[in-house]
Amino acid sequence: MTDFLKSMLMEFWATVGQMSPYLLFGFAVAGALKVLIPTSLVQKHLGGKGIWPIIKSSLFGVPLPLCSCGVIPVAMSLRKRGATKGATVAFLLSTPQTGVDSIFVTYSLLGPVFMIARPLIALITGVVGGVGVDLFDNKPSEAPPVEEDEELDSNKNIFKLGFRHAFLVLPRDIGVAMLIGLVIAAIISVAVPDDFFANKIGTGIGAMIIMMLVGIPLYVCATASVPIAAALIAKGLTPGAALVFLMTGPASNAASIAIIWKVMGNRTAIIYLLTVAVCALTFGLLLDAMFKNLGSEIHGHFHQMGTTPLEHISAVVLLAVLLWGIYKKYHK
Repeated sequence: MTDFLKSMLMEFWATVGQMSPYLLFGFAVAGALKVLIPTSLVQKHLGGKGIWPIIKSSLFGVPLPLCSCGVIPVAMSLRKRGATKGATVAFLLSTPQTGVDSIFVTYSLLGPVFMIARPLIALITGVVGGVGVDLFDNKPSEAPPVEEDEELDSNKNIFKLGFRHAFLVLPRDIGVAMLIGLVIAAIISVAVPDDFFANKIGTGIGAMIIMMLVGIPLYVCATASVPIAAALIAKGLTPGAALVFLMTGPASNAASIAIIWKVMGNRTAIIYLLTVAVCALTFGLLLDAMFKNLGSEIHGHFHQMGTTPLEHISAVVLLAVLLWGIYKKYHK
């Protein structure tokens, strides 16, 4: 039991270290959006009914280098600024699956097919999820009301407002759910054997379902998931099953699911999960059917490195920010 707890704490810290730079960056982007993008602009492009706000939101998210945790504060900020629920979900689905940085890493380890497929699939997944929410979650929204633009008469006020929104308001809103999700992800990381993927799951739809069930609750950012997928393919996993992992890992985790459930409602959270699952399995099967020799053409090497000094520092900062936000929430 002691060894299990020690391993869980190590996994918890490693996960926090891996995600903390991205999440802190996501907070900073959300703070910048707060002061740089007028509410009227968000309402114009991401508000209103129809498919165009969803397509715009999904397109907007594809190139951004935000992971499944870093995207949450940005998406919640867009939602508060007037984006529709469908457009918000489209952004949440398309953004973490890929980004400019992960596209280049994907090309270097998995080749041009994956490099083209990942952003295209992310775009389609975002549109499908956004349309699904608009069609099947038409209840009155319980999301926070649209925020009014505050009068900013100096650069000092702009910086203060953006900083407060990024590192107090948003951590206060998602801090508890984030920590709970991180603990769950750490437990799963310790409980799943290291040789499970290579020796146990085989090929075909069964392997894809297993990769989906493992990938959905885990935190794996779009860039860090690429060398893992390359190593799995090198050990016999089909490219389609690896694609399922590349989609479900970055697109969802226990923390993001908990936050979406709390902030946007259970129906939206269920549609979100169904979209991730159905699209991942569909595109995984299509990839294996269209490129039968792709696995033999991919050569990559997975090298797992320890937490860097920057990630240690970022982890300390992130935990301090989250705990301070939680403290301010319950001790007003």
